[in-house]
Amino acid sequence: MTSLPPPTATNATHAAHAKGATKIYGTGDSEVRALDDVDVAFQRGKFTAIMGPSGSGKSTLMHCIAGLDSLTSGSVSIGDTDLSKLSDKALTQLRRDKVGFIFQAFNLIPTLTAYENIVLPLTLGKKKGDETWINRVIDTISLRDRLEHRPSELSGGQQQRVAIARALASQPDIIFADEPTGNLDSKTGTEVLTFMRRAVTDLGQTIVMVTHDATAASYADRIVFLADGKVAGEMFSPTAQKVLDYLKHLGE
Repeated sequence: MTSLPPPTATNATHAAHAKGATKIYGTGDSEVRALDDVDVAFQRGKFTAIMGPSGSGKSTLMHCIAGLDSLTSGSVSIGDTDLSKLSDKALTQLRRDKVGFIFQAFNLIPTLTAYENIVLPLTLGKKKGDETWINRVIDTISLRDRLEHRPSELSGGQQQRVAIARALASQPDIIFADEPTGNLDSKTGTEVLTFMRRAVTDLGQTIVMVTHDATAASYADRIVFLADGKVAGEMFSPTAQKVLDYLKHLGE
């Protein structure tokens, strides 16, 4: 049997990356460098957390890589696609087809059922989607018996699981999660993080999560730490205690 060579460190192994990413707000004395020449890559099939003190640039980095905001200089790419070279229409299409989003506020449509919310990105793109995949996602997040319920009939944890399923439904290249457990109690937050972990381990998804919570970050394969708009370090196979110890050095 012929063995395949190991993958090379090209964009093919990266779901997204930033090079020289700089984001400046204001001018003159009021200038703020939210991002300052950041180089970072996010590997396919991995769960990465972004952490840092308030004002460190973690949400700005995520928003720029996800195409929700633009850089002042530098570049960000999803796969091999440089977002700065896309028209507004092409960027909107890329976000719909290639990117999934999970927010602190669940952002579900109240008049739609759980299932209709899950397939909404596909419906908007006039696509049917892969029914086998969608059913696998629904079973992974244990929502089979709640599909006909509207958001108001679901608990906060169930609503966030619907939001996770919606992000997974179109099989995006990468999913961005912004403080996804911020509105949940600790027990429900643990359930949601477990489902996100399973989405990576069992379904092969790529997740990048911004969080300030050391316990949430411990579910990731890797943590990228930011401070003052720069990458301050990274950690692999984190534990909550290791994260807390590291954050002390960053001022949290």
